[in-house]
Amino acid sequence: MDQFVPILVATLVAGTPLVYAALGELVVERSGVLNMGVEGMMVIGAVVAFIVMSATGSLWIAILAAMLAAMLLSLMFSVLAVSFRANQVAVGLALTIFGISLGSYLGKSYVGMAIVVEPSSLSAMAAGIPLLGAVLGELHPLVWLSWLLFAAVWFFLYRSRTGLILRAIGESPTAARALGYPVVVIRYLAGLFGGAMAGVAGAYVSIVYTSLWTEGLIAGRGWIAVALVVFATWRPGRCFLGAYLFGGATIAQLFAQSAGIGLPSELMSALPYLVTILVLVLISRNAALMRLSIPASLGKPFASEG
Repeated sequence: MDQFVPILVATLVAGTPLVYAALGELVVERSGVLNMGVEGMMVIGAVVAFIVMSATGSLWIAILAAMLAAMLLSLMFSVLAVSFRANQVAVGLALTIFGISLGSYLGKSYVGMAIVVEPSSLSAMAAGIPLLGAVLGELHPLVWLSWLLFAAVWFFLYRSRTGLILRAIGESPTAARALGYPVVVIRYLAGLFGGAMAGVAGAYVSIVYTSLWTEGLIAGRGWIAVALVVFATWRPGRCFLGAYLFGGATIAQLFAQSAGIGLPSELMSALPYLVTILVLVLISRNAALMRLSIPASLGKPFASEG
């Protein structure tokens, strides 16, 4: 029992960036747009947040800057994929390559540097809450906000009229346009939201989770976020749990390494990715459910004049 709280806290901390990135991508894909550039947007968010945090010392200004930077990349994607109807997969892959390269360039002077993040006064206040304080007091407010984000995304998609319109556009943009809904505008807004969440995810990794900058910091979490959305059959709840599955696997491999299990460290580092993909594949092996869940227009360009 003494080990339960530290393991739970470590799992929540490790899974939080995937909660942000996957839920953002979920909203984008529900609108019928497939953005494979999450990894690149997370890298840009991470490096911009680190640079701004180093210059200003303000966590929230750094996060805002990360959101804006990632949204700018997302806007570039939307212009090419939504307005010019370029192949969404190709544009997303190019965006990832561009984001990683730009992040490497911007962060060149900061490689190996660390920043000091002051403990949050909100976390200290939360530590006094009976029963839950032992866990909440150890978590950064960004972790709590990710829970609120999950609740907000779920409510938006399934309990709001705007969410219903977004899902309708993901299923049949032609029919939605015939009813008078602005398909292109809503897809742009969904893309900007996904970019903002990828920016927050990247900022969380570089400022809260590691508090340092180095190349390869995101380490494929953007790709895992995209995979989570697919394997979760486009459902927020499964994305949420899948993110913490990855966090739990990450912590498990760290415990295994500290216990001296005789496997190469590179193989142990890959374990969270393998475990997450394997479990999600098993969960989503129902092919009929996958066909019924996938947004019908996902990845297909929409011609507004058509």
